[in-house]
Amino acid sequence: MTEKTYKTRSGIIHYWSNIIDPDSVTLAFLPGLTADHRLFNRQIKYFKSRYNILVWDAPAHGASWPFTFDFDLMDKAEWLNGIFDQEKTAKPVIIGQSMGGYVGQAYAELYPDRLKGFIAIDSAPLQRKYVTAIEIRLLKRMEPVYYYYPWKSLLKSGSNGVAVSIYGRKLMRRIMMTYDGDKKRYSQIAGHGFRILAQAMEKDLPYEIKCPALLICGKQDHAGSCIRYNKKWHKNTGIPIKWIQGAGHNSNTDRPEIVNRLIENLVKQI
Repeated sequence: MTEKTYKTRSGIIHYWSNIIDPDSVTLAFLPGLTADHRLFNRQIKYFKSRYNILVWDAPAHGASWPFTFDFDLMDKAEWLNGIFDQEKTAKPVIIGQSMGGYVGQAYAELYPDRLKGFIAIDSAPLQRKYVTAIEIRLLKRMEPVYYYYPWKSLLKSGSNGVAVSIYGRKLMRRIMMTYDGDKKRYSQIAGHGFRILAQAMEKDLPYEIKCPALLICGKQDHAGSCIRYNKKWHKNTGIPIKWIQGAGHNSNTDRPEIVNRLIENLVKQI
């Protein structure tokens, strides 16, 4: 994997890729809020010798810093498309964990004909009808909650709360330690992320997935109402769903062998 950069008006995005054949399928891995490219280490290791791979540190996350917090979810989708153009990617398949899944849905809204596949890992639907007005108001007010929460407690809950495996918890803790000593940046990333998510929901756009798609959700995912949202998402759209036993919010770190197989099965349909 080669580290590369993509310049935007708000900062420089760092991403990693190994484009073997631009005309074939490219697996684009998008980590969740506050996580970075390391979240998909076990997917990269499994797929990098067989498929084009691309994974980023989302704006303001990890190596994609400094970054101005003046962008929204659609900006992230447009910048992702710019990276695809830069890599001459012809057939992107977006695999988004949590917030990465929302970015994928925004991308599907803007570029429905370009997206060739979509997998949501412990994410949720972006449509307005799934959330209440109270939930949207709360999403817009999360930054001070993170800022005033004691860092040691946040570190513990942030790593243990998203994974059930030892590997998954240790990995998330290492990722969170990127922000050790700079809780202001961490709270800004989290607060801004939830805020632009709420704003995207308020747009009340279709966010329709028109390509082969799959929903993946850990049976022990206790992040928000992810399980409830996924049940409704599957029921309303007919998108297939796979429930992962022994997995929390970061299913791909808790049960990578199962998630990798599911990704591979979808790609074979394309």
